[in-house]
Amino acid sequence: MEHVIGGTTAGSASKRDSRPLPLGVRHTVSGVPDIPDAVNVSVYAPGLPAVDVYYETAPGHWSTAPLTDTVLGIHHGRVYGLRPGSRYGFWPRGRSLPAEPGSFQLLLDPYGRGIEADPVQGSQVYYSVYTAGDFDWGTVRRPHTPWRDTVIYEAHVRGQTMLHPGIPEELRGTYAGMGHPVMVQYLQDLGITAVELLPVHFHADELHLQELGLANYWGYNTLGFFAPHDAYATRAAREAGAQAVQDELKGMVKSLHEAGIEVLLDVVYNHTAEGEPDQPALSWRGLGDETYYRHGPDGGYVDTTGCGNTLDFSEPRIIQLALDSLRYWVQEYHVDGFRFDLAPTLCRGADGRFDPRHPFLVAVAADSVLQDVKLISEPWDVGPDGWQTGRFPQGWADWNDHFRDIVRDFWLRGQADVAAGREGGSLARLADALAGSAELFVHSGRTPLASINFVTAHDGFTLSDLTMFERKHNEANGEENRDGTGENRSYNHGMEGPTDDERINAARSLTARNLMATLTMSLGVPMLTAGDEIGRSQRGNNNAYCQDNELSWLNWNLDDAAQRMLSTTRELLRLRREYLASQPYRFPADRRQSFLLWFDQEGKPMTPEQWSDPATRVVQVLIGSGDGSLNGLMVLNGTLSDVEVRLPDAPTVRSAAAETGNGFEDISAPGESSGYELVFSTASDPGERRGQIRPSGNTDLVPANSISLYRA
Repeated sequence: MEHVIGGTTAGSASKRDSRPLPLGVRHTVSGVPDIPDAVNVSVYAPGLPAVDVYYETAPGHWSTAPLTDTVLGIHHGRVYGLRPGSRYGFWPRGRSLPAEPGSFQLLLDPYGRGIEADPVQGSQVYYSVYTAGDFDWGTVRRPHTPWRDTVIYEAHVRGQTMLHPGIPEELRGTYAGMGHPVMVQYLQDLGITAVELLPVHFHADELHLQELGLANYWGYNTLGFFAPHDAYATRAAREAGAQAVQDELKGMVKSLHEAGIEVLLDVVYNHTAEGEPDQPALSWRGLGDETYYRHGPDGGYVDTTGCGNTLDFSEPRIIQLALDSLRYWVQEYHVDGFRFDLAPTLCRGADGRFDPRHPFLVAVAADSVLQDVKLISEPWDVGPDGWQTGRFPQGWADWNDHFRDIVRDFWLRGQADVAAGREGGSLARLADALAGSAELFVHSGRTPLASINFVTAHDGFTLSDLTMFERKHNEANGEENRDGTGENRSYNHGMEGPTDDERINAARSLTARNLMATLTMSLGVPMLTAGDEIGRSQRGNNNAYCQDNELSWLNWNLDDAAQRMLSTTRELLRLRREYLASQPYRFPADRRQSFLLWFDQEGKPMTPEQWSDPATRVVQVLIGSGDGSLNGLMVLNGTLSDVEVRLPDAPTVRSAAAETGNGFEDISAPGESSGYELVFSTASDPGERRGQIRPSGNTDLVPANSISLYRA
């Protein structure tokens, strides 16, 4: 391949025709005359005294231009001949080139909107790509689904459709596949209002995975905060170039928006894909290692991520980098929100401590673009005082790990304890989870709608595996099963792994339905993990981050059990949707408009002694609003026996409501004529019970280890 280096005179710039901001490559910049065939190039490189940009003018033909102007660590200049589709990168001026451009790693543009890679001598060489195209969004607008109506579906672009027989083979595992009508219709029918996509920012594979012949399937190893991952695009788009990859991703967003489904991105601003110090610098480390990353007194990296390095959010330019990236994805790709991986790392000041009023959080709250999108924290990292669930500020929702652990403890570990003749734990913690962990969020001025409730996520056992395995089985990851957590709060129902025992399989399916019902009927915002609704298993692997294969992909060949689970999930989400539609707009955020009334097996208000008694595993909760047209009763039977439950009568309900002190004395309590109508049971066969109306104060038989839902 021929390489031509030149153009330094034509590519030179002066203060008269370039600007330091905005960073990156731009054709039009405010305050600078528009010159044909010229772009403004700007990069924050505080560790370099001078910077050159190398760029491809034609395949195999490279030119270079100095960025002659510098201000506060920003190097900028006007460059000629760098056109849309051109590959480019930066290099310290005066430092000799290790090889010809195109055969070694230039420094990527932190603001590069496209990234492409080529194999060179057994490894990957990455290039930034200049893109400057438009996309026709037509009349499609963002759905703006209210938090209270939101149902999140955490999915992987590739794994969602790789095995789907209804999607054309060339589209499987791609952005186009995710936006295909077959998949969009599936999500609509399921009752999903938002897909939360595992990282689609361009990412790289860690060296140890490459040596094992594995890949970073999850993608939590970002190499470009503005560039989409091109491996998720169709072959046709990849061959057409970075602009076509962008358009395919935008087409996916447009298709989902047309169906009223929001798109949330899982974003990783806490660390980068830069490797060890002895490995070639990819971008930030070569541009200004001391500024971009946190360092300790010994000069080594401070690591609050467990990934080797940590971006330094006590530096204004790092905050700017994240803010500019977020705004770009909202404005350019029309995404509806973000889930922030290891979010406390983004909120640690110069002293390394988490600050709920960190400048990053303040800036996001004050930003006219970002204050209009959904913001979700993963509220923990591996640094000091790393667990911050409930402490993020107003405007944010948190992944609620308390909910996850409590629900698993009751339906999995508690059930195992009861089966072994031990006590199963008190109901008080479960009641708190069902109530949206209100007390956890009230101190930050937030409501249960700040609670992202989940039982599973990409990290950990699937819902099915929670019922099949008590030990992790991560041997395929190449780390001798040392990776992944050993504490799963799971219950294998008497046998490890798959079995042909129909009794065990029936018990496992019932537990999975109980977990799904608890998730979907609790106050807060439910998040389902893709495949849980069809019983997906990872064969006990609870850390499948490097398994880009059928272990992680969704299997759409549904047996009877999978079909039953899918039907159950659809029904539960339909009931949730109908119930919320019967409540006032402020339900359940305004505690003055909503109530949860708790009753024991006899239909009497729960006593403090019953709440703390680990032998008590039956509870009834009546949920409603003074202004609502419908109340709902949930009866949980966590025992191993069928129980006769007396449904609360009208006088008891009114008395309990009055004791809340919120003015519910006149609520429409179930009377003799209305009573309680059974609408759903997780039990294998609710039989004739479903649809029947039980007068208040009468009894109903609730099957062992099940949940029954009633209209009241």
